[in-house]
Amino acid sequence: MRILVVAAPLVGHLLPMLPMARTLAELGHEVVVASGGDALGRDLGGLPAVDVAQDVSFARSAARTVLAHPRLARRELAGEAGTDVVGLLFGAVNEGLADAVVAVAGAFEPEVVVHEPLAPAGALAAARIGVPAVLQENSLYDGPSLVAAVVRSPLFRRALRRHGLLDELPPPADVLTIAPPSVVGVRGGRPMRSVPDDGAGLPDWLTEPTARPRILVSRSTVAGPGGDPMAAVVAAAPDVDAEIVLVRPTDRLSRKSLPPNVRTVGWVPLSAALPHAAAVVHHGGAGTVLTALATGTPQLVVPGPGDRRHNADLVARRGAGLSVAARSITAASLSRLVTDTALHDAAREVRAEIAAMPDPAEALRACEWQ
Repeated sequence: MRILVVAAPLVGHLLPMLPMARTLAELGHEVVVASGGDALGRDLGGLPAVDVAQDVSFARSAARTVLAHPRLARRELAGEAGTDVVGLLFGAVNEGLADAVVAVAGAFEPEVVVHEPLAPAGALAAARIGVPAVLQENSLYDGPSLVAAVVRSPLFRRALRRHGLLDELPPPADVLTIAPPSVVGVRGGRPMRSVPDDGAGLPDWLTEPTARPRILVSRSTVAGPGGDPMAAVVAAAPDVDAEIVLVRPTDRLSRKSLPPNVRTVGWVPLSAALPHAAAVVHHGGAGTVLTALATGTPQLVVPGPGDRRHNADLVARRGAGLSVAARSITAASLSRLVTDTALHDAAREVRAEIAAMPDPAEALRACEWQ
């Protein structure tokens, strides 16, 4: 079977799709990935890929969305806009993707199109050539709700009409849902375990036992306002009985004299590093949240724009971590992160829950469409 996998042109959108795409290839299907931007700069494990975003600028789409909707933009910066801004922004992005994705689908002639929630250009292409579309979630948000937000946007509706689809998409043939129910609630769809796809390999010292608990501190791969906890963690570090490791610190922080219990490291795969850590502090991106949940690592999540406040609230509500604004991080909150047994117990419970979910191979073998 020929299967087209479509993701928005951002690395954080494509990476969660790759374990599923590789599994489909291992099951004997012919798989082609359609994305663009920094997403196609990553190792795709031999999967063929097509750049469908040559005419798309995410930064330009974001700037235009902000200028056209200043009040919504202010709510978005506070993490209070829900799916309104993301729908408008990715409506613009998908309007730019639509023609290229339809062209790829016409040439490749897939029998199924699998897409992530913020790449409904894939569903548009599937409808255009008359094949089923399958939705794979890649965050803690409800996938169909994100698709609906994009479909509501005027620019994406323009793409739908351009391809004869009259303002709506057919419902997906299947929904692959990756978020643990105890964190997000019970959802429809087919459960599939989230498998991190961020490489392997760590410096030896990061795998060695330490006399004190180790706290990893990570920041976003996407530049933007707010949400970087590193400066506050460094300021609090002298009063925290822990080894603190800054992952990819900014150049400004790297040039500073750091406290004796603070170390730095370049990019490392969090799925490999977190089993050697007692806790993690991060910006609230869905990939990092899901990786920490999967490894049973308590997390301090800094709420911020987009889905980051939503993610922080979910983690705190489940009891698997804390939601703390970057400016409010203190030695007390960092110490609690490594000493509060309730946080560690809840994190281990979610780890067991995720481990019990079907892996991609098991989930995909049960799908009637493959």
